[in-house]
Amino acid sequence: MTNESFARPARLPNNPCFSSGPCAKRPGWDASALGDALVGRSHRSGPGKERLGEVLSRSRDILGLPDDYRIGIVPASDTGAVEMALWSLLGARGVDVLAWESFGSGWVTDVTKQLRLEDVRVIKSGYGELPDLSEADWSRDVVFTWNGTTSGVKVPNGDWIASDREGLAICDATSAAFAMPLPWEKLDVITYSWQKVMGGEAQHGILILSPRAVERLENYVPAWPMPKIFRLTSGGKLNEGVFRGETINTPSMVCVEDALDGLKWAESIGGAKSLIDRSDANLSAITKWVDNTDWVDFLAAAPDIRSNTSVCLSIVDPWFLELPEDARAKVPKKIDTILERENVAYDINGYRDAPPGLRIWAGATIETRDLQDLFPWLDWAYASVKAELMEAE
Repeated sequence: MTNESFARPARLPNNPCFSSGPCAKRPGWDASALGDALVGRSHRSGPGKERLGEVLSRSRDILGLPDDYRIGIVPASDTGAVEMALWSLLGARGVDVLAWESFGSGWVTDVTKQLRLEDVRVIKSGYGELPDLSEADWSRDVVFTWNGTTSGVKVPNGDWIASDREGLAICDATSAAFAMPLPWEKLDVITYSWQKVMGGEAQHGILILSPRAVERLENYVPAWPMPKIFRLTSGGKLNEGVFRGETINTPSMVCVEDALDGLKWAESIGGAKSLIDRSDANLSAITKWVDNTDWVDFLAAAPDIRSNTSVCLSIVDPWFLELPEDARAKVPKKIDTILERENVAYDINGYRDAPPGLRIWAGATIETRDLQDLFPWLDWAYASVKAELMEAE
């Protein structure tokens, strides 16, 4: 392949934002969507509480949460929501932590080195693979990501989660919620952030608790001091205010308004089913391109574990695979730089801890047409980088 293998494309994607977080805004978004934000008002005012409560009620309805599940807004994005769950709930019984990419590995570190729990089993696999899910012991608490944002690998379904589990299923679902069906009855703690599938502004996290998780909170006191920002109980009872929009810390009302805008858009196109369908259509478009492209493949080899949001791609051209390791890492960075310069695609280099490759967000706010316009540019950029490096050899 030379740089003449592909002509420079003429058509640009309408929206070049393919970042995996913060992710693209919903189609048609502009700053006027924030015009009614309660700037300068207290989040504890009547209107402030009403907006926060509206985010929770609309989220509950779109997701289809069971009536007895709590949903609350918490600090520090999805990371804050997961940390709150780990610090508040773990230690009552043994813990299994599943990891197959960077964020899951981060939860391993927190459980083993920060909380320093003694009875921990780590069940790991490499990028592009899932660990053996049957190894999870449901007499224990189990911590896992539903979708590995930095590997493009998801769990295929919830069949492996025991309905009669004794422990809690604690699920980081930040790039899965609103894009993949989640079996709520199989999950006890679910976390996500507005900045992923709904394309909201970063900063805030969502924490969802099953009745079993609430029971744990009200009947178990961790051995370690609990920072104020993590406290979900008072006097041995759940702080119900958190799940009515009475946030622990001060939220940005601009971010709240943006979240409401995204939720209203989701409702306008048909709710959760349409969001999932849009993500699936985007993955199908990428799959068709990959199947007809000789230099690239999915990092996740098995089709049933491929993410429909954070799509991670490997470069499989024999020329590339023969490069020294440091040279391989430069190729996707150069592609990313070229396409950003051309205003074609922003922030599509793979995650820093992942194998060298590309990562393209394909969640519901992405239009399939924009992906289809991106593919010729990817071919052109790769051919250009290859030609440049071959000439320099």
